[in-house]
Amino acid sequence: MPPLSAPLPPLLLLLVASALRVASGFYLPGLAPVNFCEVESGDCKSAIELFVNRLDSVESVLPYEYAAFDFCQLEKENRPSENLGQVLFGERIEPSPYKFHFKKEEQCKPVCIKNYDLSKEQDKSKLMFLKNGMSLNYQHHWIIDNMPVTWCYDVEDGQKFCNPGFPIGCYVTKDGHPKDACVISSSFNQKDTYYIFNHVDITIHFHSEGNEVGARLVAAKLEPKSFKHTNIDKPDCTGGSMDISNEFKGKLGILYTYSVKYIESHFKWASRWDYILESMPHTNIQWFSIMNSLVIVLFLSGMV
Repeated sequence: MPPLSAPLPPLLLLLVASALRVASGFYLPGLAPVNFCEVESGDCKSAIELFVNRLDSVESVLPYEYAAFDFCQLEKENRPSENLGQVLFGERIEPSPYKFHFKKEEQCKPVCIKNYDLSKEQDKSKLMFLKNGMSLNYQHHWIIDNMPVTWCYDVEDGQKFCNPGFPIGCYVTKDGHPKDACVISSSFNQKDTYYIFNHVDITIHFHSEGNEVGARLVAAKLEPKSFKHTNIDKPDCTGGSMDISNEFKGKLGILYTYSVKYIESHFKWASRWDYILESMPHTNIQWFSIMNSLVIVLFLSGMV
């Protein structure tokens, strides 16, 4: 038996670290829970920030920053600092103009309007880039309280799938075939037409304990929608869809809006990722590769 002063073997250190991780309950390194209150006080925040990340598509190898598609942006605000892993994976997280306050619900709140005059080459180029993004099914990736905002929908086997991203829009082909997200609504039926999701219904789930101050956010979900707002000054999010035909040649205005509501949940902050992981049964986790890498790390640690 080695003396007490001798260094612990790497495998034992790993076991100790695992035990401490279990004992710590819900704490994740570098990620502490945040409490939210209706009125900000001390360590209890009221403002809820929404951050946006780069957009990507399974049909293209090129990711794009949020600004590339001419969405609503803040004029001047510093980007949050990113860790080394986020930088290496090409994350491009930045603040957004979508601002909420805890338990303050909003209905069809305007964010900004983007106007395009197709007689101008610059506007024509911007709109063409946006339409190409919709035809390739580029996806938004939004973040609230260090967790992804998910789009949950029913799949064929009756299960619910929660995607940590949602499309910017969709396209109906020249022969009337709806591509990708255009299958979610029968109103997306005009041939050779794009439908942009310029509205989101956001639901923020929170959990509160009787002996704690404030509440903690445990889920953020949304449903993308498309509205052709007839009253720009006072939108009500009713009426037809925001369609952009390939035959259109005039002036176009796209108003972006959102609604937000809050629902109390019995799920605790420690398990707030569970519903995302459980809804993705087809995700292949390469446990053999992980264990193989772990053995190599332990072997190299022993050599050092």
